[in-house]
Amino acid sequence: MILHTFKWLIYPSPHVKPEKLKRHFSGKRIVVTGASKGIGKALVYSLIEVRANIVLIARDEKELSKLCSDARIKGCEADYYAVDLRDREALSALCSELHDRYSEVDYFFCNAGKSICRLIEDALDRLHDFDRTMDVNYRSLVALSLAIIPSLVKSKGRIIYTSSVSTLYPAFGGWSAYHSSKVAANMWCRTASKELKSKGVKVQIAYMPLVHTAMADVNPRYKELPGYSASEAATLLLRLAMNGNSCFMPWWARISWRIASIFGKA
Repeated sequence: MILHTFKWLIYPSPHVKPEKLKRHFSGKRIVVTGASKGIGKALVYSLIEVRANIVLIARDEKELSKLCSDARIKGCEADYYAVDLRDREALSALCSELHDRYSEVDYFFCNAGKSICRLIEDALDRLHDFDRTMDVNYRSLVALSLAIIPSLVKSKGRIIYTSSVSTLYPAFGGWSAYHSSKVAANMWCRTASKELKSKGVKVQIAYMPLVHTAMADVNPRYKELPGYSASEAATLLLRLAMNGNSCFMPWWARISWRIASIFGKA
């Protein structure tokens, strides 16, 4: 395919010097959701290498336990919470625990995500599709952020939300649940960025293009397309967290999304 031939141009591989990562993240308290798989897991291992102190959140307790064990061997402080973020009672308890236990948080990487592709006419009796997607992609971001904002204020910390570049473009069929939740989260982050700036807290959005993870590759069409690896996506998140930009988006999205929006209204 032509796209694969030009992968290096569409998806240029990101790099960060290890010394720079150490300066920014060594010894910092970092909360990561979606930590047991995909981008989140790759991000955690990058943080372990620079001896960050990590707080991991995901459903897979076995994988979380292993990650924390690996982190402690490297000299990191490491805690985990095996929580299904769709469970509102469990999420509420987690928020209380984070608020009470961690007086300072330097970075909150929100990677937890749920994707679903289904036409609205095929979801007439599936309101739970929308509830579950919104709970993971939007509500958990807000709930956890509210719980740790006081800790982020103390450390002049950052919230980094992993969104999707597709939310920048006109709507298309099949993605009503997913895009609604992601766009809601984008707007919350943009609003929080304005309100928290005076407190020294920065809120950043990563409009991520295709990343080949287990979640994305369920869709057979995506498996055949070029994209970033989970490790490359993790590097992009770390780069964003180290710079002053309000967001990350691919270079081609910066050019095309405004044009696509104009034609999408036609």
